[in-house]
Amino acid sequence: MSHESPASPTVTIPLLQGWAAEGRKLVMTTAYDSVTAHLAEAAGVDIILVGDSVGNVCLGFENTLPVTMAMMNHHLDAVARTKPKAMLMGDMPYLSYHLGVEDSIRNAGDFIRRGAAAVKLEGGAKRLPVVRALVDAEIPVMGHIGLTPQSFHAMGGFKVQGRDSEHAVQILEDARRLQDAGCFSVLLEGIPAELARRVTESLTVPTIGIGAGPHCSGQVLVIHDVLGLLPGKSPKFVRRYAEGFDLLSEALRRYSEDVRSGAFPSDAESYSLPASTTRALQQWQSGKPHQE
Repeated sequence: MSHESPASPTVTIPLLQGWAAEGRKLVMTTAYDSVTAHLAEAAGVDIILVGDSVGNVCLGFENTLPVTMAMMNHHLDAVARTKPKAMLMGDMPYLSYHLGVEDSIRNAGDFIRRGAAAVKLEGGAKRLPVVRALVDAEIPVMGHIGLTPQSFHAMGGFKVQGRDSEHAVQILEDARRLQDAGCFSVLLEGIPAELARRVTESLTVPTIGIGAGPHCSGQVLVIHDVLGLLPGKSPKFVRRYAEGFDLLSEALRRYSEDVRSGAFPSDAESYSLPASTTRALQQWQSGKPHQE
């Protein structure tokens, strides 16, 4: 079953899990406003994540830690207004689920009220009480383990995780425990491909990979990375499908040149007055009374 046609269904968790069970790879990308949401929807992606990566790619922060619930709600609202058929997910920002179960349910519930069908949160075994509480509150949860950007200080930077045996086993155990706690899917970030394969094979729920090799049930990338919208070098795990920054900056350069040269706007891009209005203006400017 595909949702690429106009008659496609709204993507639900059972639909995603069914597709994964059939071997169909799941496609997930981020969106932060109506423009990126419309692009993702037009491409037929399965899951749209309003990610806390908004802090890096839209708000100018060096990492995701400064992103607040208020910021996330603002961007989630913009995406939700497009009413995508893709499943819409909100990313729980730093400190939105760290201060206790009650706060976590309130913040995640705010996402659901705004149109999200699920939430994503980072962390393994230490997050199990929150995951269970959210699932008990009928809020679907995607777990996120491996390289968790909100923990980059503790990890000593953005480094591949699970390369040594102790951490590899921990990731396997965390994935199983998240599944047992009720997560409908687990995102694996920044881990070796072989480890991601073993995690995927050990679970009955789908895995979504980012920098985790080809063996996951699906893949996610930040939409700005896919479209090449940011200058500079992309991470190793990113494949740029367009050089959007170069393309769009060139378009703006041409626009600037045309404005400065007078080539824009042309007559074709300007509005004209009816002849009667032109005559009336001429009479007014010449000091003669206007007559119909």
